[in-house]
Amino acid sequence: MRLALKTATYATMHLTVAIAVAYALTRDWRIALAVGVIEPMVQTVMFNLHERAWTKADARRSEALAPTA
Repeated sequence: MRLALKTATYATMHLTVAIAVAYALTRDWRIALAVGVIEPMVQTVMFNLHERAWTKADARRSEALAPTA
């Protein structure tokens, strides 16, 4: 649940920044909205995959460091 909330808040922040930057560069709201919507969607998916990879890596590291019985 925490990962889903973290992903959603990151997506909202990223959407706002992407639209603002695209508008600042192009001065065209249509292009800014197109870039601003597509790019954060891709980044949100990649962020989620990145977090999952780190979670798995942390779990593997913990297992490797755990004392054997």
